[in-house]
Amino acid sequence: MSDWLRHIFEGRPWWMNVLLAFCAYMAFFYMPWDLFWKPVAEDKEVWFGILFSGWGAKLVAIPHWFVYGAATYGFRRMRPWMCTWGAAYIAQISFGMLVWNINQLGGLTGVVVGVVTAAPFAGLAFVFWNAQEHFCADRVPLLERYGEWGLVTGASAGIGAEFARALARDGMSLVLVARREERLRELADQIEKEHSVATRVVAVDLAEADGADRVAEAVADLEISVLVNNAGFGYAGRFDKLELDRLRAQVQLNCLAPTVLTHRLLPGMRERGRGAVIFTGSVAGRQPLPLHGVYSASKAFALFLGEALWVELRGEGIDVLVLEPGSTETEFQAVAGEITHPGESAADVVDVAIDTLGHQPSVVSGWWNWLRANLVTRLLPRDLVASVAKDVIERQTPDAMR
Repeated sequence: MSDWLRHIFEGRPWWMNVLLAFCAYMAFFYMPWDLFWKPVAEDKEVWFGILFSGWGAKLVAIPHWFVYGAATYGFRRMRPWMCTWGAAYIAQISFGMLVWNINQLGGLTGVVVGVVTAAPFAGLAFVFWNAQEHFCADRVPLLERYGEWGLVTGASAGIGAEFARALARDGMSLVLVARREERLRELADQIEKEHSVATRVVAVDLAEADGADRVAEAVADLEISVLVNNAGFGYAGRFDKLELDRLRAQVQLNCLAPTVLTHRLLPGMRERGRGAVIFTGSVAGRQPLPLHGVYSASKAFALFLGEALWVELRGEGIDVLVLEPGSTETEFQAVAGEITHPGESAADVVDVAIDTLGHQPSVVSGWWNWLRANLVTRLLPRDLVASVAKDVIERQTPDAMR
């Protein structure tokens, strides 16, 4: 618990931590009580110095709840919009204090008292406005944060190829791992020309039992600083209709290969005192997914492993992140045997991972995916969630495989 609290409050000034704690109290305790338990006759809310009572107060309490919830999230994740949005909201409180006292006390007394009570909030709004360096600090390049070499599995296409390009843009040399050597060499040539970094191609099928060990041996002479466990595939259809050998390969590639590679490469990162491990998971790992059962189970494996390692390695200079995209515009749908459907771009998904790395243990790409992965799965019964998921996946699965 102490490590968790230390993580919550580190990296920001004390006065921001005070505001974070206050906003969290308001969002999770006071506002729910105010909305759902406080008698209507006793309820009062103030906006811009105007007093609302009764049901009017209940109505305007809803945006108040949203404000405190958004502020809690904004402080917790230090989102750039907080420096302007937070300053504007506090300025509104300052204005409201002035208007309230003028209306309540009247005359010169109201003005004086209004100015005196509004001044501290105006000062806080000014401090907030000038705290942009805390919310909008430039991201430190991965080369400077972690070291020279990154390794990306499943780098021949899609999210893996975009990870390779992102790491190269930050100055990292790259080991590119996948089955298709020709594609890897094309990507390696492109990266070397555009970013002037070194590359190494390792053509290995990680679905083979010794694949991960062969990759580790092929890079034994390099100091791998960033490991991206991205290789994986889906396999859509009714469980008993799926080929057993391909299911074995799926578990090997999605679960065993990242476990072995991480275990082989992590000691070097710990010895150097810095590094990063990224797992490409999926929102499918947040819930049971009928017609994609083994895939969703494998991504739950990645999620739990990654978040556990994030806790184990905190304080050792090693960042761990599980990236959880939803449908993405890659080869995944064709390989999985799905009917084509829209998705995010792979580049956008990778941008989310790079921006989040070092700040939290896992991240869902896209707000709709976040709502689906969190609110729906936490608020609804699991059997209902699984049933709804089956309806969705059925529309993406050919009739012959249902």
